[in-house]
Amino acid sequence: MLMRTDPFRELDRLAQQLMGPGTWSKPSAMPMDAYREGDEYVVAFDLPGVTADAIDIDVERNMLTVKAERRPVAKADNVQIELSERPLGVFSRQIVLADTLDTEHIKADYDAGVLTLRIPIAERAKPRKISIGVGSGHKEISG
Repeated sequence: MLMRTDPFRELDRLAQQLMGPGTWSKPSAMPMDAYREGDEYVVAFDLPGVTADAIDIDVERNMLTVKAERRPVAKADNVQIELSERPLGVFSRQIVLADTLDTEHIKADYDAGVLTLRIPIAERAKPRKISIGVGSGHKEISG
């Protein structure tokens, strides 16, 4: 039998049970990090225990939507659950992307329970030098 030592874990578990698992109509949130790395934005989502085929990534205009489903593991008939704290159900996160990001070239990788999206910065948004033309003469307007 497993023993818990964190007094707040039981409170968290109770709150999760009251809210229920995420469903397709009311998904639970998933934790994420977002940061800029060079010429791209990186967004990493924690999805431990989710298979890659249970993840759905959509982009519509500037709205990025990530949905994932953690399904229960099949158990044998003679298994008795002693403790179940890992949430099951549907998880979702929506992010509004800036117009300066190139949504046509998003790359997605999934490794060790972390979904990482790399979104390049659009060429039009990158800093660039403007050359200054030197005129051959001055023009005056007289009236």
